[in-house]
Amino acid sequence: MRKRSGVRFGTRVEWLEHDILCIIFSFLDVFDLVRCTAVCKSWNEIIKKSKLLQVLYLKLRRDCSESSSSGQSWESGLEEIALKHHRLSLQRGRIDIHQWKAHSVGIDQCRMKMGLLLTGVGDKVMRLWSLDSYKCVEEYYIPDTLPLVDFDFDESKIVGLLGTRVAIWRRNGKRSIFPSREGTFSKGLCMRYIDPEAVIGCDDGTARVFDMYSRTCSRIIKMHAGPVTCLSLSDDQLILSGSSHGSVSISSLSSDQRVATLRTRSTDLAGIRTLCFNPCSHLVFAGTTVGYTYCWDLRSMKSLWETRISSNVLYSLNHLRNDKSTLAVGGIDGVLRVLNQNTGEVLSTCVIDDERPTSSSGMIEKKKGIRLSEEAQIDKIPRAARPPIACLAVGMKKVVTAHNSKYIRIWQFNA
Repeated sequence: MRKRSGVRFGTRVEWLEHDILCIIFSFLDVFDLVRCTAVCKSWNEIIKKSKLLQVLYLKLRRDCSESSSSGQSWESGLEEIALKHHRLSLQRGRIDIHQWKAHSVGIDQCRMKMGLLLTGVGDKVMRLWSLDSYKCVEEYYIPDTLPLVDFDFDESKIVGLLGTRVAIWRRNGKRSIFPSREGTFSKGLCMRYIDPEAVIGCDDGTARVFDMYSRTCSRIIKMHAGPVTCLSLSDDQLILSGSSHGSVSISSLSSDQRVATLRTRSTDLAGIRTLCFNPCSHLVFAGTTVGYTYCWDLRSMKSLWETRISSNVLYSLNHLRNDKSTLAVGGIDGVLRVLNQNTGEVLSTCVIDDERPTSSSGMIEKKKGIRLSEEAQIDKIPRAARPPIACLAVGMKKVVTAHNSKYIRIWQFNA
């Protein structure tokens, strides 16, 4: 791992006094202020002690003529307002697209957490980017003899699936690869990680659970008769897996066998290509190789809706954590779609406005996005305006997309 050097001279923000920081923070709107609380512990404490967020929340309620729910805390009320703005922005806001050359060859994976973006698969390096500055803050190199298949990360480590092995990169730069007697398995196709365990989906239909601290494979669970093509993990220790045979199976991290199977209402047996789980609503979403999206309620194990939004494969779907309203979906046709989580209705379809000239600011190219009408014929839209979306990640009023190219794109939605 290599850290990018930064500016070493001049005034540092942590040298500013408490009162000066409070004055600076008072000029921010509520959403920028919330983002500042996540920068560091000292800023979080200053903002919360100054009660700036409470004041802004009450002002927002007054300006919008909204009354808070009975017994609702200002934190919950603030989150409710933020999620409403997020939903409206994705549905009908102006679209600004920022893109930059992130790698020397095409990459097709991205993960977004804590204001950071991790990209890779395609070359021999993963890069961690700041979503505020779009600058690379850290790099993690892959051994020449091992192919990177999938990865995930948290605040202290990056976990990668390297062919038939599992590797860990500490944020301090140290890398370790599980020894052969514990880390080798049949071909791994996908991986998801929730500390302290990583789950590998394999081509023999098994899910293999690895403990990151003991560096051992603790369980091997037979999930499908065919290859496991995608995974999602829940906070309450459930493993959800999709198969090339078209089924979604559920197991527990504490079990060694499949406990349930989610079934569709249609006779379509297309392979499941992507999965995600919403812990707030207990809904499971899946995208298939022939353009269907499915939704199940994990509490009842029943199908809620299914709809075909494309005639081609859907590679990725995701939603903002805690958002129970919108779902972003992308695939080979290059159209970024926003769906209603509860009904499957397509709320918006977006592509790049390729007819407008591109502006630049340093290394960042700036484009515009456009929303398509319901009557738009996708096949007649130039491919330059809709490069295939290999992977996407959703943040507050933004969607990050990877296209199996050198570029990363951030779609910013402004209500």
